[in-house]
Order: sequence, then structure tokens, then C-alpha cells
Amino acid sequence: MNRVFAVARAVVSDAIRRRLVWIVVLFSLVLAASIPMLPSYGVGVAEAVYREIALAMTYVAAMVVTLVLSVARIPGEVERRTVYSVLARDVRRWEYVLGTWLGIVLTLGAATLAFGAIIFGVGWVMYGEPMWLLWQGVAAIWMEAGIIAALCVAVSTVTLPVIVAIAALAFLFIAHVRADLLGGPQNPLWHVYPSLDAFNIIAPVAHGSGVSLMYLATMTAVFAAWVAMLTLLGALGFSRRDL
Repeated sequence: MNRVFAVARAVVSDAIRRRLVWIVVLFSLVLAASIPMLPSYGVGVAEAVYREIALAMTYVAAMVVTLVLSVARIPGEVERRTVYSVLARDVRRWEYVLGTWLGIVLTLGAATLAFGAIIFGVGWVMYGEPMWLLWQGVAAIWMEAGIIAALCVAVSTVTLPVIVAIAALAFLFIAHVRADLLGGPQNPLWHVYPSLDAFNIIAPVAHGSGVSLMYLATMTAVFAAWVAMLTLLGALGFSRRDL
């Protein structure tokens, strides 16, 4: 595992040097500061509107950072031939894939933590109350972003960045339209259709009392299952690649 963590540290260090990540963070701060300028909808309603828009904004920002970090990571390393020096140090290909994903998801964790702190702080200052439920939404966004990062890493082991980006966006669309396509659990395809609906908790966080600890545990299990499957596919794809 030391080799996996070494690859992850390299990915994090490279991500810190990318200015685009910090531009997205700054952009999110500006957006969060502008959200409270929305028209007042009455006591309690304005806060709910703020939470909903703030989490939607965080979701978009997190997905942008995910694509920036993961779409071209492995193809870029192969093109620059830096991957050869890494693999020459007795790093196995599956360790390289896993370490790459781990570095990306750690960077995403820092970014989403920053997004969460921004919207939490702005909400507390503007509305005079700590909106602790926002952190449930931030955690769900980070998990979904981690799955998309795993998908990007897996696909990028066998194809070009443009195709990786298209695949990621297509998967995001497909994974959030299950109810519209299949109708409900009565459809026999419901339980085998790829879905990320488990992470869509903006509505209960913004307009309700959030989700239960059991739901959070289930969400974590779904996250682990997706990541395990996608990183395995990525390791298999990279192991068969002719370098």
C-alpha cells in the first residue's frame, strides 16, 4: 500500500499546482455570496431556497473539478511518458490505477470541504443559524464525485480524454433518469439499472430534516461498491494496455 499512497501523493501535489482548481473554489465563493441576494420568500422558505441552490452549486463545482482532475490524468502521464518511470519503480499497474483514483478523491475531499465551509459559513452569517444538514449534502456530493472519478480513471486507461469526458457526462445523465425511464420498482429492470439516485439528497436536506444514519450507511455502501467495481475494471483495462 505504500506504493499506492506514493502515487496518490503525487496526484495531490500535481492537483495543487493546477490553477483551475483554485479558480473553481473562488468562483464558488462568489456564487455563495450572491445566493442570499435572492428575493425573500418568507421566514424559513428563504433558508430552504438557499440550501437547495447552495448544494446544487456545490454539485456542479465538484463535478467540474472531478472532470478536470481525472479525465486526462492517466492519458497525460502516458503521453508524457512519466508513467514509465513510475512503473519502473516496482509499482504494479493496479497500484498505479488505485493510487491515481485515491489521489483524485482526496483532492476532491479537500475541494468539497472548502465548498461546504463556504456555503455553511455564508448561510450562518446571512441567516443567523448554523445549517448543519448542509454537510450531509456535501458528503453525498463528494461520494458521487468519487464514483465519477473512478469511472473516468477506468475509462481513461483504454481511451482518449475526449471519450472519457463524454462517457462521464453520459453516465451522469443515465444514472439520474432511472425513475423517468422505468417508472418505479415494479419494473423488472429497476434493480439492475445503473443509478446514482442514492446520492441525490438535496431535497430532504434543503426542505426537510435530512436523512437518517441508516441511509448514510447505505449511501456509503453504495459508494464503496461502485468504486470497487470501477477501479477493478480500470486495473484490468490498464493491465491489458500495451505500453
